Amino acid sequence: MNPMLQQLLRDGEGLTVEFKRCVSELPKSVYETVCSFSNRYGGYLLLGVEDDGTVTGVAPEAVERIKKDFASALNNAQRFSPTLYITLNESGIDGKIVLWCYVPLTSQLVMFGGRLYDRAEDGDIDITRNTELAAMIYDRKRGISSESKIFPYITADDMLFEQLMPRVRLRAQVVREDHPWMHMSDMEILKSASLYQTNRDAERTGFTLAAILLFGRDEVIRSCLPGYVTDCILRRENLDRYDDRLRVSCNLIEAFIQIMGFISKHTLDRFYIEGIQSVSPRSKIARELVSNILAHREYTSTVPAKVVIERDRIVAENWCLPKLPGKLDPETFTPQPKNPLIANFFVNIGYADTLGSGVRNLYKYTKIYTNGGEPELIEGDVFRTIVPLALSDTSSAVIGHVSDKMSDKVSDHDMSSRNILLAYLQANGEVTASEAAKIIDRTARTARRVLQQLVDSGQVVASGANRNRKYRAVR
Repeated sequence: MNPMLQQLLRDGEGLTVEFKRCVSELPKSVYETVCSFSNRYGGYLLLGVEDDGTVTGVAPEAVERIKKDFASALNNAQRFSPTLYITLNESGIDGKIVLWCYVPLTSQLVMFGGRLYDRAEDGDIDITRNTELAAMIYDRKRGISSESKIFPYITADDMLFEQLMPRVRLRAQVVREDHPWMHMSDMEILKSASLYQTNRDAERTGFTLAAILLFGRDEVIRSCLPGYVTDCILRRENLDRYDDRLRVSCNLIEAFIQIMGFISKHTLDRFYIEGIQSVSPRSKIARELVSNILAHREYTSTVPAKVVIERDRIVAENWCLPKLPGKLDPETFTPQPKNPLIANFFVNIGYADTLGSGVRNLYKYTKIYTNGGEPELIEGDVFRTIVPLALSDTSSAVIGHVSDKMSDKVSDHDMSSRNILLAYLQANGEVTASEAAKIIDRTARTARRVLQQLVDSGQVVASGANRNRKYRAVR
């Protein structure tokens, strides 16, 4: 049984905990609770539990449908404004199924069905007509995150929408086949993700800092944030200086790929079988490190974020506004998003998982990658993550590994790209190399190599020649 859930059941309902009876259908009040948690302090929602903490469970045959209905409703702009990306987790308690999630505090006012809800003790209150309470929530949220600052003088010409939006849609479709962004215009996507806003007093309308960081041209980002940079350093032989260095100051969509590439270039890769799939723990770890330093840093600080690769560890650092300084305990920590808009966007395009699951994944895959090692996460003015590295003499048999190799030969982390492309092909039929390149954020040459690997493995077949060649999954 999950120790955290056990503690929540013991403590009972309160300002940040809500139990809901849920057998085969989601009650409407679930969404009111999500809305009120988002507007107050965040909180835990447990489905399949009575008000007194008695676990009655969710019907097994209804679990997948409830999960899908919940995620779809929160991502529906007709119901939630702004949309939210939260998924339900499944846990077994006393032989019964409980679905649960952590709803984070957002930097924006969240409305459900055109109504505004706030949390009071163990209940949800409709305060739509109470302008005084609504104003108090707004004032409280204004100080949560700098990412919501509006820059009214920034125009679409200052952004890379034409270059990046096709990638965003393709990646969103990989994450979720029926993703609503596939049917939205660029501006509709930006508004649904709260990247284009009008403030409460209607004094300013425009792109937020989050939008500029995600889509801005390099010179525009520098004008808004002169100190923004992520410094990637390899320090193995020359400990006084560095052996390799990459300074990244582009938009976050490109920055994610560049930093991932730097880590994969200078670290040992190792594959193991998870279910029926071959998985790269190194890529899983790198994804969590990179998404954290990009989505959960305080961008008003001029202190650069860092990724330092040493002989036996990776150290990632970013400036933050600490909520609870000290070493984090994965069993008891409460996730608090530093930049909810950026974090939510990353989840939608597959750069990150839902809030809280990233830490669990980091612990899980570090243990697999290093044969039992654990990461350290230390919160302070500088948030520091330390991950031990697998060494070349580590026994491969322990994790059922397929191959060990330094990634300068596979710097495009082909394993992760293969999994993404195979999932896309299984869901969408066929793809060309140029389309595949956009899906995995790589060059067409790399995409062709990865697709050929899938063909060689018998999972994909190809037809046509040269640029007109198309690939489809074997059914």
